[in-house]
Amino acid sequence: MTKEDGTKPGVATETRQSPKDAVDQILDQWRRERPDLDLSAVGVFGRLGQLSLLLTPILEGVFAQHGLRRGEFDVLAALRRSGPPYTLIPSALAKTLMLSRAGMTNRLDRLEADGLVERRLDPTDRRSFRVALTDRGHEVVDAAVTDHAANESRLLSALTPDERETLDHALRTLLQAIE
Repeated sequence: MTKEDGTKPGVATETRQSPKDAVDQILDQWRRERPDLDLSAVGVFGRLGQLSLLLTPILEGVFAQHGLRRGEFDVLAALRRSGPPYTLIPSALAKTLMLSRAGMTNRLDRLEADGLVERRLDPTDRRSFRVALTDRGHEVVDAAVTDHAANESRLLSALTPDERETLDHALRTLLQAIE
């Protein structure tokens, strides 16, 4: 089936050729050795892996400027996003961040020692407690998220707004399929 202009649905009519990269070299080698394989997925995952390796220190550098590790930023950000009074129970935090309770305890210990969160008895269940963002924690996470958002925007500046939207849609679709 073809559209009125003679193209097939879902097939791009205009493509921009990107310069070859290290992943292309690997794919070319595999195509030479194993022309029977469809390697299109290998290229996508190779580039995703390379991006992850390159982006991790860049992203973590922003958190370090605020005295945080990525995991600590994640806890503060989850509390900040929760809205006033910026408190959550540890199990809700652990679930949000996909962490074990032991991993959450370690992060909370560090954040509490730095004065960024505090543990308070839960007024509705005195056997439990809530984690609250302190005023200092609120200031630190607001400054960090401001710099983090600007950093990520800068990192994506090589893409047009349409390319960003397409990439976002494709990644969302892939995540939903894998989850």
